[in-house]
Amino acid sequence: MSDLTEEYRLDYFEEHGFQRTQCSECGDHFWTLDPDRETCGEPPCDEYSFLEDPGFDETLELDEMREAFLSYFEDRDHTRIDPYPVAANRWRDDVLLTQASIYDFQPLVTSGETPPPANPLAVSQPCIRMQDIDNVGKTGRHTMAFEMMAHHAFNAKEAVDDEYAYEGEVYWKEETVEYCMGLFEELGADLSDITLIEDPWVGGGNAGPAFEVIYKGAELATLVFMQFEQDPDGDYEMKDGNSYSEMDTYIVDTGYGLERWTWVSQGTPTVYEAVYPEMIEFLRDNAGVEYTDEQEAIVNDAARLSGNLDIDDVDDVEAARGDIAAELGVDVEELRELVEPLETIYAIADHSRTLAYMLGDGIVPSNVGSGYLARMVLRRTKRLADTVGVDAPLDELVDMQAERLGYSNRDTIRDMVRTEVEKYRETLERGGRKVRQLAEEYAESGDPIPVEELIELYDSHGIQPDMVEEIAAERGVDVETPDDFYALVADRHGGEDDEQAEESVPYEDRLAELPETDKLYYDDQQRTDFEAMVLEVFDRDDGQFDIVLDQTMFYPEGGGQPPDNGTISTDDVTADVTDTQTYDGVIVHTADTDPGKGEFVRGQIDATRRRRLMRHHTATHVVIHSARQVLGEHVRQAGAQKGTDSSRIDIRHYESITREQVREIEHRANDLVMDNAQVTQEWPDRHEAEEEYGFDLYQGGIPPGEQIRIVQVDEDVQACGGTHVARTGDVGTIKILGTERIQDGVIRITFAAGDAAIQATQDTEDALREAADVLDVSPREVPETAERFFEEWKQRGKDIEDLKEQLAEARASGGADAEEIEVAGTTAVIQRIDADMEELRAQANALVEQGRIAVLGSGADGATFVVAVPEDVEVNAGQVVGELAGRVGGGGGGPPDFAQGGGPDADALDDALEAAPEILQAVTASEE
Repeated sequence: MSDLTEEYRLDYFEEHGFQRTQCSECGDHFWTLDPDRETCGEPPCDEYSFLEDPGFDETLELDEMREAFLSYFEDRDHTRIDPYPVAANRWRDDVLLTQASIYDFQPLVTSGETPPPANPLAVSQPCIRMQDIDNVGKTGRHTMAFEMMAHHAFNAKEAVDDEYAYEGEVYWKEETVEYCMGLFEELGADLSDITLIEDPWVGGGNAGPAFEVIYKGAELATLVFMQFEQDPDGDYEMKDGNSYSEMDTYIVDTGYGLERWTWVSQGTPTVYEAVYPEMIEFLRDNAGVEYTDEQEAIVNDAARLSGNLDIDDVDDVEAARGDIAAELGVDVEELRELVEPLETIYAIADHSRTLAYMLGDGIVPSNVGSGYLARMVLRRTKRLADTVGVDAPLDELVDMQAERLGYSNRDTIRDMVRTEVEKYRETLERGGRKVRQLAEEYAESGDPIPVEELIELYDSHGIQPDMVEEIAAERGVDVETPDDFYALVADRHGGEDDEQAEESVPYEDRLAELPETDKLYYDDQQRTDFEAMVLEVFDRDDGQFDIVLDQTMFYPEGGGQPPDNGTISTDDVTADVTDTQTYDGVIVHTADTDPGKGEFVRGQIDATRRRRLMRHHTATHVVIHSARQVLGEHVRQAGAQKGTDSSRIDIRHYESITREQVREIEHRANDLVMDNAQVTQEWPDRHEAEEEYGFDLYQGGIPPGEQIRIVQVDEDVQACGGTHVARTGDVGTIKILGTERIQDGVIRITFAAGDAAIQATQDTEDALREAADVLDVSPREVPETAERFFEEWKQRGKDIEDLKEQLAEARASGGADAEEIEVAGTTAVIQRIDADMEELRAQANALVEQGRIAVLGSGADGATFVVAVPEDVEVNAGQVVGELAGRVGGGGGGPPDFAQGGGPDADALDDALEAAPEILQAVTASEE
């Protein structure tokens, strides 16, 4: 296997006097201009040396530093592009959140399938890394939300230029390192304080050499050279243990942390004062976190060493804090009391910014995917605020960051936060009982509550670890809370989407040899007949045949639209097509007859079915567009299924939809239909479409290719592969049939369009008229009459209960067939009452209120018993019922004061009750 040593030897280093050496502390190799340097410069091998001694000529704010970076690269022929959303699943289906600028270009650009929006380019991309959540506040440098300033160049080897969407070399390692050093120099850095640590990068099946660029103890940039792909026969073994080989494409992938660069320019104690100065001041004042001059000095000195608290580098964070305390000459408990409130405030500021990014970019809190991650951050932030004593509403804190970031949907953001906080309160009330129960179980065993239980409590009930610790401590139970708890929770829900199971493709090898099918349904969506030639016929095991044509009008299943049905005919045979699917561009028609390979055929699709599907597909666009107008721009499609009788669309929304909102959505949808707007399709370049319409294009999924088909219905524009009507008027009436919450944060809207809407309306009217006939009123009087009947029914039920209670009291006052005996100094009443269980319970309660024991039996449904015992009477009702029920072939039990049970043998009921005095005496004796 080859190593990467030679990959790091650059002419630039030799020309400018850089030397390669090995860190005396960690053993990593690095490049430096300082011949006397022995360590790599990164904590814990070195301390921060820029605190109170800024590393650049000028002190810059975030906006100023971002502009300095982008302008620097614009001046060097890079095109500045707008950042993408933090919700990466808006344009790709394999990850949830944007964790690096390269995510903007994966997988289509990095694979060479589509060109980048510019080449080379520069961007400052907002990112969220959930794996850093437990480090936030502690290390002084980690932020979960951050901007990755970056420049990228996409290169392809000349021998394969025609196979990729970009060609030739723009620039590579030499220029990348030179650009980096030039930026440092332009900002006034001392280049002798810079080290470039060799740290190979691996991710997503790709790999390459990389430099971590360290300046005065802070990692300010990472320069990745993506040039390998995973290959079992490859020549390079990387740190993940896999083998890699050279790619035909090779990509410059850099990342410069905006917050870190700003921090180094200011030299503040931590990055948080540089990034959130106003919010830190507000939170400290609100929570009353104040320090004397001496305490402030200790906190600032601790910040200089806080880089040693990185959970990725140390096994025990608290032990590392003890080392810091020892170095500062203070007691570790004193240090903890001083820094923990401030660490919490730092985390609140960072998490509020993270939430502003998430909710501002349209992520709706829920119990799955990116919505779950948003909920996790929100609940942790609320808990932190409560812990440190911040009494400002959480929606206010998030809004402070949303305003700073320039989001226009701040009212919706605040509304989402308020809704989630209320849900969290309700969850805590339910979950607290579960924690107490769990603590009791582990108190008996003497074991600590393990991590798996903690994660499950958080996952299912939203219970934070410190709350579990408080409740468990009351019962003397320990809790195993790892330093990276929240990262473990985030991993459980995937910083990336679960991989989809690969669908098995029939006749894969033979299909791969066939040309892509010409899709006639895009040329004329109204046409239902065509001619074609049979390229291949596959004989299936179930008596059906899979037929491939050179061209087709049959729409294959996709995008929530069912496949077309119809016929394929020759002069001799007619094959009924019952299914149509597509595999890598080859469309396969499943039919009951073999038309013959090489035959010319006539295709005829089911016109009625196609028209209904077209109406419903266009109506789906109309409905979600109307829903966004009524509910807010955060509404996005979570799934859809078109049908012939009705369709449904699932939307992401943080609360239930009211009846008034449903009516408004329906009105807007039908107004758009009546406008009879043209429905258009076009095939623009992907990047042009994204630049013009944004990533809301991809409501129904992310299509591949350099050009994408977009369908415009009035102001609604979506990438869509389905069939549509020509004008909105062709949809006909749209009728919303119902809405339901199918999971947290997802609402399903079911609707019908055209003749299907008329049929659905008629069905509803028929049901209403049938109800009116039953009630003997007019249809308009049904609601009022039904309400009156319901109220009368409820009242009648109350009257029956009252009568049962009166009857029970009357019987309890002395039934002729009741037997009374003395047990444990108390009168016991033994009686058979052939009534239902409710009546038995009522009479038992009446007897207990009189201070008597009740032993009641009924033969109304098998044999049933109720035993009730007054307070402080030494008779166990559960034991008595168990003995009685056993004599009728059944069982029962309950607490000592009230129990019930029974069995199937009603004939044995009287014998059991005759034995009741003996049973009562025996149970009393055992109690004594």
